[in-house]
Amino acid sequence: MPATPPTRRRIWALAWPIILSNVTVPLLGLVDTAVVGHLPDASYLAAVTLGATLFSFLYWGFGFLRMGTTGLTAQAIGREDSTTVKNLLGQALIMAAVIGLGLALFASPLITLGLWLLDASPTATPLARAYAEIRLLSAPAVLANYAILGWFLGQQNSRVTLWILLLTNVVNIVFDLWFVVGLGMNSNGVAWASVLADYSAIAFGGYLVLRQLGRLPGPFLRRRLLALGAYRALFSVNANLFIRTLGLLFAMAFFTAQGARQGDTVLAANAVLLQFIMLISYALDGFAHAAESLIGRAFGRRDWTDFAATVGATARLSLYTATGAALCFALGGNALIALLTGLPEVRATAADYLPWMVAMPLIAVWSYFFDGVFIGTTAVREMRNSIFIALAVYLPVWWLTRPLGNHGLWLAFMAFMLVRSATLAAYYRRYRQTRWHDRR
Repeated sequence: MPATPPTRRRIWALAWPIILSNVTVPLLGLVDTAVVGHLPDASYLAAVTLGATLFSFLYWGFGFLRMGTTGLTAQAIGREDSTTVKNLLGQALIMAAVIGLGLALFASPLITLGLWLLDASPTATPLARAYAEIRLLSAPAVLANYAILGWFLGQQNSRVTLWILLLTNVVNIVFDLWFVVGLGMNSNGVAWASVLADYSAIAFGGYLVLRQLGRLPGPFLRRRLLALGAYRALFSVNANLFIRTLGLLFAMAFFTAQGARQGDTVLAANAVLLQFIMLISYALDGFAHAAESLIGRAFGRRDWTDFAATVGATARLSLYTATGAALCFALGGNALIALLTGLPEVRATAADYLPWMVAMPLIAVWSYFFDGVFIGTTAVREMRNSIFIALAVYLPVWWLTRPLGNHGLWLAFMAFMLVRSATLAAYYRRYRQTRWHDRR
């Protein structure tokens, strides 16, 4: 289905706030590093780095609270079922509170396991533990914020994402400077700044939620919040998304671990190149999130013309972005490597593997794009299956190509992305002709 200008405009209107909010994320990490990096002991910086890595993986694992809420809310909007829209938020917030409290209760074993897996040094470990114990206090707020962001995105209001993330980052930076520079705190000051920022975000998000609830017609059925059966759809979607995310985390962790076995230089070079993938994700995530909302609404309305037009427009915009990224990496990849590291041996090693990054956007783009389609239709079992089918190829390819060293590792990772994209494309083609209407 050809993409019409109105369709492209709707996608871009939803995508640009998400892209801009994504760009603010590394800014906070830069400030954290700069503030703690000027302390007299490098252990404080190591503690913040370890703690931030631990929480990135931990919270990413519960990202289903955002994704699942988006797809189900968008479908309810398409059906014009505002009562379900209201109750989905309440159910998602209850799930977030229960999971967040569970994380807080089991903080000690979780932190011990995480620091053991990260292989922290004896000096940094106590500081990282103190940092993590403070950060876990904000787990309920972080997870509730996921639910709120997903709920607003399902209603095609992506600007809320921008405002909440901007507020979070500004508050975090202000308290970073106050606690560490002004009050003389160390890595624990950075942790407390993050906690205060997270609760500021949930307070602001709650205010926006109350405003939005007043605009939605229909009753709020409190009995659904207490009926376990009312959570069936949310449980089913989120369970599959959680398993899928665990598989994706394993793939990334395995790549990092195998790179580390080849020495610090290779590990550092791979880390630099993985930043290229992060740069791509800022834009591709924006289009994928827009697809979740628009496709979910069309799916809920059973408007197959709008469904097909949105799929076509999102695919084109994603492909154009990926092609532009591939050209940038081909023409300016070495300059970007030099910007990210000043170590000559790391620059030279990263340059050897740069061709993989030129090809990566054109292959990875489809997994981002189809994730948006399948979240919008809540066909999340297929997303889960695609990860494990791809892992079943990833690991054997790595085993067979070990003589190629790091090139073999990148080839295996490329195979993982390719198989995942191809599997989702096959599912899409099959469902378009059976479950979803084929308009040809």
